[in-house]
Amino acid sequence: MKYWVEGSDDFGLDKVKVNMKDYFSGDLHQSHKIFVGQHQNYKQGQKVEQRTFLDLRLVRLKSGDGGNGCVSFFRDANRPVGPPDGGDGGNGGNIYVHVVKNMGLLHGIQRSYQAKGGKAGSSRQLDGKRGEDVIIEVPVGTTMRWIPDPLAVKKQLKEVGDILKVTMSVRFTPDRDIQLYKNDYPPGEGWTFKEKDEDYHQEREYFNELNEQVKDYDREIMAEELTYDRFPFMGLDFDKPTDKPVLIMKGGKGGMGNMHFLTKDVRNPRFSKRGRKGLCEFFMLELKLLADLGLVGLPNAGKLTLLGAISKARPRVGHWEFTTLQPTIGTIFTRIDQDPFTVADIPGIIKGASENKGMGMDFLRHIERSGGIVFVVSLESKNPSMDLQVLIDEVGEKRMKGKRVMVIATKADLTKHGDSYRELVKFIKEKDGSWLYIPVCAPKGENIESAIAMMGLLARGKQSD
Repeated sequence: MKYWVEGSDDFGLDKVKVNMKDYFSGDLHQSHKIFVGQHQNYKQGQKVEQRTFLDLRLVRLKSGDGGNGCVSFFRDANRPVGPPDGGDGGNGGNIYVHVVKNMGLLHGIQRSYQAKGGKAGSSRQLDGKRGEDVIIEVPVGTTMRWIPDPLAVKKQLKEVGDILKVTMSVRFTPDRDIQLYKNDYPPGEGWTFKEKDEDYHQEREYFNELNEQVKDYDREIMAEELTYDRFPFMGLDFDKPTDKPVLIMKGGKGGMGNMHFLTKDVRNPRFSKRGRKGLCEFFMLELKLLADLGLVGLPNAGKLTLLGAISKARPRVGHWEFTTLQPTIGTIFTRIDQDPFTVADIPGIIKGASENKGMGMDFLRHIERSGGIVFVVSLESKNPSMDLQVLIDEVGEKRMKGKRVMVIATKADLTKHGDSYRELVKFIKEKDGSWLYIPVCAPKGENIESAIAMMGLLARGKQSD
């Protein structure tokens, strides 16, 4: 990926600029358009069906702030003012992601999550309660990438006019992760004073000597933050369930109570430290369905009838050019001694889908994780071979690379369409002799069982020699 280094920051980390186009390089789905509201034409779909498929979500995550340290002094019947006993503030809550198997979409993902802040410390050396964590559940197949603040992107977009010309600034760790920063006080600052003000204490030698020691502690905390507060530049790919939640962002460290500041020179420390702030970052969650096979076809190719015949999936029909409004996964059972396989029906494939016409660009992503592709072509079409070529072009070489392929010719009345089928078979063999193919007539149930068996072979990694 292209980027250029503009120098280094106070911690010696590279200050890097990346063009938005390069950051999303290789992204066939143009996910960067989420910043300008061009990614999904859901308003169109909502007129037909209120519940839309959601496979892309921009989220704001905020880990909890640390609680403040307490200024308190021990008291009993014999001592109205004893030694300092103010406890530390509790640490802020963390943000986690938990990948679960049986969660279908990103519908349940909120636009913003905020972990609870830590509670302030209290007297009798009691530390504040730790902030409550946030655990975000996402489905298997979700990818997660850091993104800059959308408001900053849109502001820059107004200046340059093209989202692909927008640049973003990041800090790189030595491992080329994105360094995240808690925007908080530097070493030696962040004090709270119960009596007198900061200027008063900074004029006192005893406080300055104490503060020099506290600076070392602050530097240790900041070094710890630099270790944990980072995110992979290329993002995270959650392609399998996680046994335990994955830590994304840690909360802020709780501030020190005044019990830590008792010295031979400071007998009554009436000051404590504030808790460290949490992180606030933006991420893009993108779902790519996990299925053994991806089913693609042009509108009116007969996919709906075919799915109704071979699986329990019952996608609803819209009233426009797109036969189905959202990807659906059907489970197909073959024999009792064989595992079932899954088929993802990919809607929105029309000529120009790969150029973001219609909703095809949004849904083509789901083909990437499938082991094989099943093209559905209608023999009632004027030119089935040309339809197949359109599907091949729209899916594209990159998505087809390494995929097993099968062609199902639907609406097959071979007494009427025999010539069309023979031409289609000839075209398929010229494309790739290993591709499987079969004619079916779904309404009559003709060749459905054979098609299921053939799809099972494809799903299990077998293809013609």
